[in-house]
Amino acid sequence: MPITRIYLIRHGATILTAEDRFAGATNVPLSDEGRQQAASLSSRLSTFPVAAVYASPLDRTMETARILAGPHQLEVNPRDGLREISHGHWEQLTRHEVEEQFPTEAAAWDEDPYTFAPEGGESGLAVTARALPALLDIVRHHDGQSVIVVSHKATIRLLLSSLLGFDPRRYRDNLDQDPAALNIVDFKDPVRARLMLFNDTSHYAESTLQKPDLAEARLSKWWTH
Repeated sequence: MPITRIYLIRHGATILTAEDRFAGATNVPLSDEGRQQAASLSSRLSTFPVAAVYASPLDRTMETARILAGPHQLEVNPRDGLREISHGHWEQLTRHEVEEQFPTEAAAWDEDPYTFAPEGGESGLAVTARALPALLDIVRHHDGQSVIVVSHKATIRLLLSSLLGFDPRRYRDNLDQDPAALNIVDFKDPVRARLMLFNDTSHYAESTLQKPDLAEARLSKWWTH
């Protein structure tokens, strides 16, 4: 049975990345750094066989995907199911601001980000319910081929948690995704997947070849408390 390979990629850095704000549904463009990251990954993947390119419809993912699709002369196919988690009325606030303004919600989110959602936002469960069918539909339509899929930090972590059988309540604590990170997932069929590469940024961060970065808080208290 042929293997379907998914290059599952987070978009490059944006103008809000360095500020560490909740910006899931906020439509922000790539920063110059993000474009450079995507260009480095595009060069890395330029000689790989790629049958199609899919992306979340937000600007940062579509721009990343277009950079990656360039060497393959492919159009980018937007898929709404791949968009990032919406944080509702937390959008564009820092973690500190959320804890000050919405302390009850912040505590509930810390306890279980998979089933809890801030007002106007989505839970991790809701994201999985739309993102996983979108990804598996891509797998079914590209049997035995290699495909680029560009999505977002939380969405990718939730997808991997589901595909690999991790506890989804711990997706924020146990999995990370750097800007323009490359993950490779091989599918024997839509229900059997194997993670071949995870959160790799060696195309723009050469130091990761010798020593991975230390984990940082990144909107989670797990490492610091």
